[in-house]
Amino acid sequence: MVKQGKKASAKKLTTGLLAAVMVAGLAGCGGGNGENNAANSDTSSFNKEGLPIVSEPVTLKVLTVRWGSMGDTFTQNQWLKDLETNTNVKIDWQVMSSNDWGEQKSIMLASGTLPDVVIGDQTFSDSDIVNNLSYFRPLDDYIDQYMPNLKAAMEETPDMKKISTFPDGKIYSLPARLPSRPKSSRQPVINKTWLDKLGLKVPETIDELYNVMKAFKEQDPNGNGKADEIPYIEVSNDLISPFGIADLNNNNMLVKDGKAVYYPTSEEYKEGLKWENKLYTEGLLDKELFTQDDTMRSAKFQNPDAPVVGFSYQWTPDAVFGKWGDQYVTIPPIAGPDGKRYTIGNPNGMNLARNEFLITSSCKTPEIAARWADQFYTDEASIQNFWGAIGTVIQKNDDGTYTLMDPPAGTSADAWYWEQSLRDFGPKYVSPDFEQKIVLSTESGDGLKLQLDKLGSEYVTEPFPNVMYTAEEFEELPTLTTDIDSYVNTMRAQFISKGNIDEGWDAYVKQLNDMGLDKLLKIRTEAYSRYTSVK
Repeated sequence: MVKQGKKASAKKLTTGLLAAVMVAGLAGCGGGNGENNAANSDTSSFNKEGLPIVSEPVTLKVLTVRWGSMGDTFTQNQWLKDLETNTNVKIDWQVMSSNDWGEQKSIMLASGTLPDVVIGDQTFSDSDIVNNLSYFRPLDDYIDQYMPNLKAAMEETPDMKKISTFPDGKIYSLPARLPSRPKSSRQPVINKTWLDKLGLKVPETIDELYNVMKAFKEQDPNGNGKADEIPYIEVSNDLISPFGIADLNNNNMLVKDGKAVYYPTSEEYKEGLKWENKLYTEGLLDKELFTQDDTMRSAKFQNPDAPVVGFSYQWTPDAVFGKWGDQYVTIPPIAGPDGKRYTIGNPNGMNLARNEFLITSSCKTPEIAARWADQFYTDEASIQNFWGAIGTVIQKNDDGTYTLMDPPAGTSADAWYWEQSLRDFGPKYVSPDFEQKIVLSTESGDGLKLQLDKLGSEYVTEPFPNVMYTAEEFEELPTLTTDIDSYVNTMRAQFISKGNIDEGWDAYVKQLNDMGLDKLLKIRTEAYSRYTSVK
């Protein structure tokens, strides 16, 4: 994901102007109580079906937040411009920068003055919404009455409804299902040039990986006559994923046999720590493992004189290695002690998100906003709001397929997509069947990841889902997780670097229990039960 784009106009992103317009300029059509009461607005020109949505033009104020200085070029997406013409709903885009949004969000929530519509899950988090529910309209009735495209999507992909249902059983924000997303997250990547030079095969098990890493450390595979090779340089759950520790959302939770499990106290985690301690003791993990930052790691991945990193986990092999990228290949998951392979990801695809569209209680025409949002939930609308418009970024072929065009010279494909579309943000739904019609290059970007995904997708484990918490739970969670997570991380570093895992294990578990682990698990398991009970 890129975080840079063309410089936004001063009108849209100047902080001073933003503060000035926060109370007045972002206001919608007046106050409201958040109830599903469409009758209190002027709907004389509103059409419940077909287009235009309104016979007389109506303007909605729509807020979204973009990475860094990306700006508002996406508003010139031809599909969005055609939507305005076809629906008679005019959009006053309010585009904010993520650089300034934290402070400005606080001002907005404190004042209670919001625009009609909010787009993108970067704008308001679960806790922002749950703690300010009166600012946002429950959308269940609007979905039922005015959003046939979204209703059909939720029926085809029930998890869309699950992730959108708040603890009170209502839906306040709308979801997205992104197209052409893989099932796996980061996958094992190895220096194939080194393997070939040393006459080694691709490792299949942790024992074989250990032998390969030892050879990388001791046999000078980069050929510079120096003992500068580093087999592995990161602390992450990737390295212990062969032990069944496949934590997609980094919350120390797994789903095992349909139950929520806290894995830092599990036997599998304990054995994973012993594996890491063995590697560290023998110099197969970076000696600066616990002290380096991202900049230092990046410098090692892209060491200018010779490649020095042998094994890693990455989205694609060309992601971080700079000019040495061609030496690295993605390989199948490493089998663990039980003989099984595990891949961090989601068997349903890495493609679902919530909080992508909210209608505020300030909006006096919520049924218009709901019908407008529903136009985004078709296959063609969604691919144009993920990559760019047909005719600009996407070529629609005579055989019913869709091909992504090459980006302009000097621009990466990913940067171009963010410039031309809402990309990750905003409502959208691409059905599994329609995905088969999308033609992507297998050489880079989204297409390359889908090709590599075939190596590990069958081993992807079910993650602990992105559950929703109540306002009371959100109030208690930070106190618990701050102390408990910090202790888990501290002890992991100590166990890896100093060992004594068996000797110190009972005291470690007791300390977690004394810190309130039972309360944390109660909150997490109750949230998980609510999530799984949504039909």
